[in-house]
Amino acid sequence: MEDSKSGEVEKGRGDRDAKNAAEGAYWRENIRLLATLMTIWFACSFGAGILFRDFLDQFSLGGYPLGFWFAQQGSIYIFIALIFVYVIRMRQIERKYDLDD
Repeated sequence: MEDSKSGEVEKGRGDRDAKNAAEGAYWRENIRLLATLMTIWFACSFGAGILFRDFLDQFSLGGYPLGFWFAQQGSIYIFIALIFVYVIRMRQIERKYDLDD
């Protein structure tokens, strides 16, 4: 009788450990995705709009200096594109860890 109970306890502990490992992997992948997307957005908004503005202003887009365009429009377009990338990638991650609806 003791053996069957200890076997059930071990199985329950194993299931819990597997679930915790899967949750940890899910969150690591989620945070990695967020960090990557936020780095891209920072590089486009702060980098292209402020740090490299003088260099980019020698090029034009729609009649406006490229550095100015990134500061006013480009970072917003990049942010919207990153939202779509986030949604698509998170759906894939959720399916991978069986968390989708």
